[in-house]
Amino acid sequence: MLVAVVDDNPEEVSAIIAALVAGGERCQRFSSGAGLVAALRRETFDLVLLDWNMPGMSGLDVLGWMAEHHAAPPPVIMLTSRSASEDVIAALEAGAVDFIIKPEDPAVVRARARAAVRRVAPPAASTTVTFGSFAFDRGSGTLTRDGQPIELTRKEFEVALLLFENCNRPLSRGYMLQKVWQNSPEVETRTLDVHISRLRAKLNLRPDRGFSLQTVFGFGYRLESVEGRGEAA
Repeated sequence: MLVAVVDDNPEEVSAIIAALVAGGERCQRFSSGAGLVAALRRETFDLVLLDWNMPGMSGLDVLGWMAEHHAAPPPVIMLTSRSASEDVIAALEAGAVDFIIKPEDPAVVRARARAAVRRVAPPAASTTVTFGSFAFDRGSGTLTRDGQPIELTRKEFEVALLLFENCNRPLSRGYMLQKVWQNSPEVETRTLDVHISRLRAKLNLRPDRGFSLQTVFGFGYRLESVEGRGEAA
């Protein structure tokens, strides 16, 4: 997963970043709330670890901005030295999913970070997942619509499933390339755009079919459900 770590004191979070990276996560560090806000306009994060006391935008200010401007914000864990109960309540009511008081064992932070992402992740109990008339079989990598098979390559299947599992959430091109191609150096952004074009045609993604695939200019793509007909079964 891709984690944004926001703290104006790099020494305080260096051990936490090291623990996350050692556990296989990717991290981007920001020294200000404004830096994170700018990044959220062009990137998709799975989780944000957010300090409270920072110059300019505080952590609470960032939570307010995300609630107002981000349709599907990533889960946020407040990671701060503030410990008063009213601070914990204010952060959770503003949208944070967890509150960790510094200093904390980096391994504990990593475990709670993964737990926060699991809580908001789409359920994966079944090999087959259905979205409206579309049924994805993860095991065989096959897709059907109204029971009729749709011929897809494996990568087309993975891109389509990523979009449907994140329905109504804007996904950056970089995030999609990492999830599907693991940032392979020989894969260009154009490769993703070609796959999107093919999926539009093969899946007939139109509002009257329950889904609309939108280009978010300068950012990436968003699959939208129409009138609630795109909810997962």
